[in-house]
Amino acid sequence: MSRLKDLFKKTTNVQEPETEESKVSGEETSGSENTPSVPEGLWVKCPKCGELLYKEDVVKNDFVCPKCKGYFRIKAKTRIRLVADKGSFKEWCTGLHAFNPLDYPEYEEKIAKQQEKTHLEEAIRIGEARIDGTRVVLGVCDARFLMGSMGYVVGEKITRSFEQATEEKLPVILFCCSGGARMQEGMVSLMQMAKTSAAIKRHSEAGLLYIPVLTDPTTGGVTASFAMLGDMILAEPGALIGFAGPRVIAQTIGQKLPEGFQKAEFLVEHGIIDGIVTRNLLKKTLSGLVKFHERKNGYCQFTRITLPEAAGEEEKRRRHRNKEKHMTAWERVETARDSKRPTSLDYIETIFEEFMELHGDRAFRDDGAIVGGLAVLDGQPVTVIGVQKGRNTKDNILRNFGMPSPEGYRKALRLMKQAEKFNRPIINFIDTPGAFCGIEAEERGQGEAIARNLLEMSALKVPVLSIVIGEGGSGGALALGVGNEVWMMENATYSVLSPEGFASILWKDSKRAKEAAEVMKITARDLKDLGIIEHVIMEDTPACAQNLPQIAEDMKNRMHQFLTEMEGKTPEELAALRYERFRKM
Repeated sequence: MSRLKDLFKKTTNVQEPETEESKVSGEETSGSENTPSVPEGLWVKCPKCGELLYKEDVVKNDFVCPKCKGYFRIKAKTRIRLVADKGSFKEWCTGLHAFNPLDYPEYEEKIAKQQEKTHLEEAIRIGEARIDGTRVVLGVCDARFLMGSMGYVVGEKITRSFEQATEEKLPVILFCCSGGARMQEGMVSLMQMAKTSAAIKRHSEAGLLYIPVLTDPTTGGVTASFAMLGDMILAEPGALIGFAGPRVIAQTIGQKLPEGFQKAEFLVEHGIIDGIVTRNLLKKTLSGLVKFHERKNGYCQFTRITLPEAAGEEEKRRRHRNKEKHMTAWERVETARDSKRPTSLDYIETIFEEFMELHGDRAFRDDGAIVGGLAVLDGQPVTVIGVQKGRNTKDNILRNFGMPSPEGYRKALRLMKQAEKFNRPIINFIDTPGAFCGIEAEERGQGEAIARNLLEMSALKVPVLSIVIGEGGSGGALALGVGNEVWMMENATYSVLSPEGFASILWKDSKRAKEAAEVMKITARDLKDLGIIEHVIMEDTPACAQNLPQIAEDMKNRMHQFLTEMEGKTPEELAALRYERFRKM
């Protein structure tokens, strides 16, 4: 599998695609009287920038304009050719016929004309295929057929295919492109939203993977059903995605819409989809995701690893104990807050050989203070989540200085529940002064978001490991800290609130923060003695770029040991052990 992070990006500089049906068959030229006479079918006009393009260049570029990077809409047959292994697609659910529940005038005739014109039975082709040798169910909506609208036949094809995929334990990939529910079929069309969603729910409960890829446009009832119910939701650059169309919204509210409204990039920023994939990387990305999820080794197939008691190890511990006598709790607070200290992403990039970041809480925004996604630990699929601080002013603004908002905690919980579905261990990195305490955070339910994480994490049926790598501030840290084990780096801190806050509340004098740090017992050694954490990860010198590889290697070995210790435990036992861990406190 290719390195996941290279295949999938949060944003892209590719310009948005056209908003009208594109033709690359050579049937259209510019039509201008000054246009040179050219052989029919040799040239095609870009619907985005209007440039006259050599058709062969467009085809070779995966139907992306070489000039402006605008995306052409493509036929279902073309999409299948771009994504599936050659000759592997076998269509399912053929021979279904639409009916006319409203007795809508000339509806049957319209369907027949569409079939004759497009050579399609309906607005979707779906069946089994192979992607880099892996068997999947592949469906592609085609906007040429009544704008890809969903009537009975489309809903039935999707539902039957999910049912068969569930029976045969196959992942499903759907390329969505639609104007929404088909008006000519009235409420029958609306019911397809519920029907397809119910089939997807059964497929999901069977622990199977579903990836919708949103293309231009994906709107209406399709957006409000099967397009938004994936484990990972991807989109092509610039695709129009929304429930109500932008023109309807603008007319309804009487306001000008912001630039880029309802485009794929807008949805990533607002936490609705996981990310954007350019067309040339789609097959590789989908192949990587499917192979990632089909690994059968589970979380308990590691060779058992015993950490070596190397020569001189006891002497090293003795030096550390001696050093601790000369390093105050406040000095550790300052060390934990040092901007040069490695961040969650630094550890993720160093420890795991592959990482694909996923984005958003599916409801409001993608919080930059929480990063998370899929990772591979020496061949073992895991879910990794971390609180991320910035290195400079610009990055700190993006990351909100490592203070998560409610949507950040909801994103983390979404990823943890996804890990539970696919039986992946969860590894959390904690480094936060605390949850963001702003008006907006309270309006969006900061307390509820943290409480929900504590509730759901307590019952997760996969191993959960949490590591405090810097600051562990209050409930904002605990929201990722309900683990089967919790570790701390030697110079990290974990506290009920900051020393400044402690001194201000109890002594009415924030200047006594240094004194408070000593009283609060917030260092790794203090908390190990109190039974709050299981392990202290020692630092010969405070963690920095220079010793990051050595610390990361130590962490990786310990992670292997942790996962090995989870071997043989049932999901119920894992949850029970976590409950008992906190029940003792």
